Amino acid sequence: MNRLLKAKKGISPILATLLLIVIAVAAVIVTYAWVMTFTTTQTGQAGAIISEANTRFYNVSTTKYIGITLMNSGTADAKITAVYLGTSSANLEDVTTSVTFNPTTKIVAANGGSIITSWLYDWASGQRYYFKFITEAGQQIPFDRVAP
Repeated sequence: MNRLLKAKKGISPILATLLLIVIAVAAVIVTYAWVMTFTTTQTGQAGAIISEANTRFYNVSTTKYIGITLMNSGTADAKITAVYLGTSSANLEDVTTSVTFNPTTKIVAANGGSIITSWLYDWASGQRYYFKFITEAGQQIPFDRVAP
């Protein structure tokens, strides 16, 4: 029995060192790939900086409309996917289907590009309205305005 235990040998120190180096290199490669994917995704989303440039409450004859201009001062284009409107920030209604976009692609171009939206809405003078625009990347642009 003593002889069996003495006959067993482990892996050589050279092979063990090579194995540790291979494992370390593989871990570095996997970490690098994950970090590059994560940073590319995050910077692409952060590249669009959307803000409200102008909000108009106006009449055409006796029909009331709301018009909003959004600006993009970022370095990436942004596509508007949803528009919400309400008289309180907690109670917003999806009005996306009734909104007219110019350009119709719903894309707010980078570096100072703008998009103009308008829709028929029976607004009341002196009432505060809450708006929220949502981009394809999930960015939210909430703001509120009082109708004149």
